[in-house]
Amino acid sequence: MKLKKTSLEVIAPSVEEAIARGAAELGLPKEDLEVEVLDEGGKGFLGLSGRQARVRLSVAIEDGPASMAAELEPGDALQVLEDPEAATQTGAPGTDPRTVRVTQDTVQELIKRLGLEAQVRAGWGPADPEARTQPLMVDVRGEDLGILIGRRGETLSALQYITRLIVAKELQQQVAVVIDIEGYRARREQQLQRLALKIADQAVELARTMELEPMPANERRVIHMALRDHPAVRTESVGEGVSRKVTIIPKS
Repeated sequence: MKLKKTSLEVIAPSVEEAIARGAAELGLPKEDLEVEVLDEGGKGFLGLSGRQARVRLSVAIEDGPASMAAELEPGDALQVLEDPEAATQTGAPGTDPRTVRVTQDTVQELIKRLGLEAQVRAGWGPADPEARTQPLMVDVRGEDLGILIGRRGETLSALQYITRLIVAKELQQQVAVVIDIEGYRARREQQLQRLALKIADQAVELARTMELEPMPANERRVIHMALRDHPAVRTESVGEGVSRKVTIIPKS
């Protein structure tokens, strides 16, 4: 089983303080973090205006075998439902106000620590019978939040992963938190669905397997779902780690 990592860099007057600050920000004990000292810092002339220490704190993420669960983002923490269809009837977990409140407050605090302002709203989404989960949807709105999305959503994925770690630690249970910023995920999903159909048409027309560019697991899942009922093609994920991609294969 392979490991992937999510990292956070922290600057502070000393290495020890930087580690303590980072651990507090992640909501994890120091023992669960891998520490890389990037700059030990140093005192300036006569002990004044010294250089601050800089460390990188990493959290290991298990990358499991290819499966429906593996098609979620690395490190996904999922709350499995015994009966997804009954979730809205029983209110479990969909009417748990404490989980919603803790998750919303966690995202708000993380954004505040980044020096940004935003409106955060959280609520339970519809249960997914196939994945046997019920996502807790977090919607973030504000101005100039592109920095929270990052290149191809990488920063957004990191924010979501760290939120799941903190919420799981606080509640002592795993919750499938899904964060969207200014509707980015919805727009990206529509783009991927259109791409999937376009490449599927090409695969059928050329009668050969077509490969998409490497994508994170959540985006690969969108491609798989968009084409799962397609009459003329099937899909498979191939490759390892960040090179993993979707192939679209004509049915014989």
